[in-house]
Amino acid sequence: MYLIVGLGNPGDKYKHNRHNIGFMAMDVIADDYGFSPFRAKFQGQISEGRIGGQKVVLLKPETYMNNSGQSVAAAAKFFKIPPENIIIFHDELDLQPGKVRVRLGGGNAGHNGLKSIQAHLGTADTWRVRIGIGHPGDKSRVSGYVLSDFAKDDQSWIERLLPALSKHIDLLLQGKDSDYMSKVVMN
Repeated sequence: MYLIVGLGNPGDKYKHNRHNIGFMAMDVIADDYGFSPFRAKFQGQISEGRIGGQKVVLLKPETYMNNSGQSVAAAAKFFKIPPENIIIFHDELDLQPGKVRVRLGGGNAGHNGLKSIQAHLGTADTWRVRIGIGHPGDKSRVSGYVLSDFAKDDQSWIERLLPALSKHIDLLLQGKDSDYMSKVVMN
């Protein structure tokens, strides 16, 4: 069984924010694979289904980004899912918009959602799908940047990337992270 987590903040105010690209990815995956409707559980919204024969739980923590670990740890404990079967989709300032990198473990690069998850799980050994949103250029502008909506110019890559992230997710579940990254490359 796999737990796939999309990071974001709850509520309509944040729905289209750069910080919510993880939530957006979960919505597309749930739709594409005919998952159950999202329902409240583990201080978040969960949806269950199957991808390529694997049972999968999708989770959108509603604890706000800085406390995402509470929700993730509760779901992982309930379903008895080990860290290596947890995949976290999140925004990444240090990647160009639309670029995707996948890795197992690693640092949190100052991402508060990842910090919280690592603290609550007691490990960094989860899979991470880092989705590039670009950097505003100055450290002092980061908070306002991630908590603002994507620009109109971003819509074209988002509309191509989100379906690609979903379409090829079975490759990640098979441990083929390099194949997954090559399939979701934006031209």
